Amino acid sequence: MLGGSFWIAFLRNAISTVLMLSFFLMLDRPKFSMKKTAWCYIIFGVSMIITYSAWYLVADSSFVRFAALSTLPVIGVFCSIMSSEVLYLSLYKMALTFYLFSVCTFCGVDVARWWFEGNLWVDIFVRFVCLVLILIFTWFKFRKQFLSGVDFLLQEMDLFSAVALFVSVMLGAIMAYWPNLQGFSVFNMVRAFLILFMAGTLQYAILHLYIHLGQEHYYQAEKELLEVNEQLLHQQMDLMKESEMEAARIRHDVRHHVLLIREYVQNMEYDQLLVYLTQYDEDVEKWKVQNITKNLAVNSILLAYAKKARRQNIQVTMDVRLGENLPIRDIDWIAILANMFENAIHGCVGSGQPQQEIDIYISQKRNKVMIQCQNTSSEEVVFHKGLPQSDKGGGMGVISIMKAVSRYEGETDFYVQNGMFITRILLNLI
Repeated sequence: MLGGSFWIAFLRNAISTVLMLSFFLMLDRPKFSMKKTAWCYIIFGVSMIITYSAWYLVADSSFVRFAALSTLPVIGVFCSIMSSEVLYLSLYKMALTFYLFSVCTFCGVDVARWWFEGNLWVDIFVRFVCLVLILIFTWFKFRKQFLSGVDFLLQEMDLFSAVALFVSVMLGAIMAYWPNLQGFSVFNMVRAFLILFMAGTLQYAILHLYIHLGQEHYYQAEKELLEVNEQLLHQQMDLMKESEMEAARIRHDVRHHVLLIREYVQNMEYDQLLVYLTQYDEDVEKWKVQNITKNLAVNSILLAYAKKARRQNIQVTMDVRLGENLPIRDIDWIAILANMFENAIHGCVGSGQPQQEIDIYISQKRNKVMIQCQNTSSEEVVFHKGLPQSDKGGGMGVISIMKAVSRYEGETDFYVQNGMFITRILLNLI
């Protein structure tokens, strides 16, 4: 710290506060509206600048020793409250924010001391230049990369890894800001540079590691969904082949049917003719593939799994009211409906009930799609944090459903009521 008047300290505090708050906000998904969030940030930032400047005016020695380190918990608590992200992601972003603040501070102080004999205005100028460059780079380059990979960070990063990173940065900051080592010397400059370099390298490596792991898991999930899609296509083709074979059989037997009908007519056996025609109509309807909905993807998935359920003597009822062209990917329909139906079949089989049924209701109202599935279930379903747990381990079906639903900012709900397991899903159409 190079000292200076109250207004010099005021400018330094303003640059540091703007840097930390702006950087965090650029990488954040706020809890409130952007207008409300911006006003809260402005009010908090101005209050912080005034408070820290008053601290410098009253007790400059303690300010020099502890002001930098104290900004981390103060700004961290405020930003975490304003953010809609989980705590450990906010901790990670605060670690990045504090690191850039440290870089900006050391660049300003050491450039001024090394080449300009501690000129205060050089310190201010260098900090301002660092502020502008960091914010420009963040807005036009880093922000897009970070926000596009934030879901991967949420998927891969847990509280332990975030705290470990946070502690490592804090240890580096404590070493860099240690009060007894703030005197100017080549050793202190090299020490601070190495500490900041290692902290930055660590954060950069961890960021790309988590994003890479998240992408790998995402592509693996997409591959699994494609395999399910392939199975559904094969099942649909089998249905079509069965229908075509039965149609060919019926056409082949038409001549025999005509001869028999003619015989009934010639003998005036009209009652027997009516009975025969009724049986013939039921036989044709039995092999007729009915369309549940005009949406081809939903129709194929539901038909394939309904057939699978009926083979296990499960009664299936479906009421689907959807349009043809919805902004929902076919692969997401597979993730939601295939896993939901598969879980429902397993629930019915595992219930041990003599009468087993699956009721599915899907409807679209404006820009929302509502899905509800009820299936026969035992009362011994185990829930953890509102999610059903598989007794065979894994439980990837529910996870796949939730990931697909989250793509449309939707909601899921699972519960058991009156011997029925109920799944409710809400999708918001883009």
